[in-house]
Amino acid sequence: MTKSVAVIGGGPAGMMAAEHLAGKGHRVTVYDAMPTVGRKFLLAGKSGLNITHAEDYARFVTRYGAANDRLRPVLDLMTPEAIRVWAAGLGTETFVGSSGRVFPKVMKASPLLRAWLKRLEGMSVTILTRHRWTGFDADALLFDTPDGPKRVTADATLLALGGASWPKLGSDAVWVPLLEAEGIDIAPLRPANCGFDCDFSESFDTRFSGQPVKSVKATSEAGTTQGEFVISRGGIEGSLIYAHSAALRDALDRDGHAELMLDLAPGRTVEKLTADLTRQDHKSSLSTRLKKAANLDGVKVALLREVNPAANQSEAKALANLIKALPLSVTRPRPIAEAISTAGGVALDAIDHRFMLTARPGTFVSGEMLDWEAPTGGYLLTACFATGIAAASGIDLWLDGSKG
Repeated sequence: MTKSVAVIGGGPAGMMAAEHLAGKGHRVTVYDAMPTVGRKFLLAGKSGLNITHAEDYARFVTRYGAANDRLRPVLDLMTPEAIRVWAAGLGTETFVGSSGRVFPKVMKASPLLRAWLKRLEGMSVTILTRHRWTGFDADALLFDTPDGPKRVTADATLLALGGASWPKLGSDAVWVPLLEAEGIDIAPLRPANCGFDCDFSESFDTRFSGQPVKSVKATSEAGTTQGEFVISRGGIEGSLIYAHSAALRDALDRDGHAELMLDLAPGRTVEKLTADLTRQDHKSSLSTRLKKAANLDGVKVALLREVNPAANQSEAKALANLIKALPLSVTRPRPIAEAISTAGGVALDAIDHRFMLTARPGTFVSGEMLDWEAPTGGYLLTACFATGIAAASGIDLWLDGSKG
């Protein structure tokens, strides 16, 4: 018998669940508060939609920190290769970039989203926009709509409302107090894959804000990675920083301070740098000596001076050590609204193996609402797709108890 399912949230997790449920013969309605669905998905595609990652799968499934064990069987439901096949079925061919990240060949999200919505329409999935979920009324769902308040009943409900990053695109976390009122455990929402503030001087900020710092190694409790970052107004951001953001954020929460150790000259040893610096004319400026001996550009030299104003008086070996291990302190994460993603959310202990809330049978949760986080690189989107499939499978099982 056909059952009705309300999917609240028109992002990747919600729409993937809707596709799966409609394929099982259920009557699916997707509700979204925004004028159109998939807004954050489209934003992610502005610089090239990083849909998943092609690294060895055994390594891929370790990218989710404390949630690794819980997410491993979920990721098996929608592996990176399965995502590429799914995208191809929608007319979007993908390729693997030099970093292992997977992108559509058109480097845009909009063609994939249009084809996806056309498929959902062909599967009789109803999408209702400008429908903001405002809570429960016994077994019913309450919405604010352009036509006034609406009360909806469904045989099952999936919540896929996202986290708290980029609230202008719909992920505004207004669901937190609504679920807490139901006695559901919510881990505090925190910024993930975010930039950080630093106590830079006004002169450094003014001169170097917006400039990239290229070919750098960074070390924190998260390990050592190489890449680049950007000096932002009052701080730092970029892919290299995002790789360490969870470790830096947690250190700030735990200890009240955190620092990122920077190697400004990867590939050069302290001994080599010391020898090259020793040969420089001590009457030359620090910038000239560092350019000739270590090939450091202006922003790296300025960053070194900003962190250690006495660098100009340092002996060659001390200066070489500073180049190889520059301790950059961060003071706080940037606001959660600016973050790429969110840590925290519905505790994994609050859902059962079907992704159903134990405190509210018939209501399921997926996507970034759940308490997990991952680095950028396609891992976030893959887990949103996979948890959407997992929750949809759980709904299908729950609606038909005979399936086990």
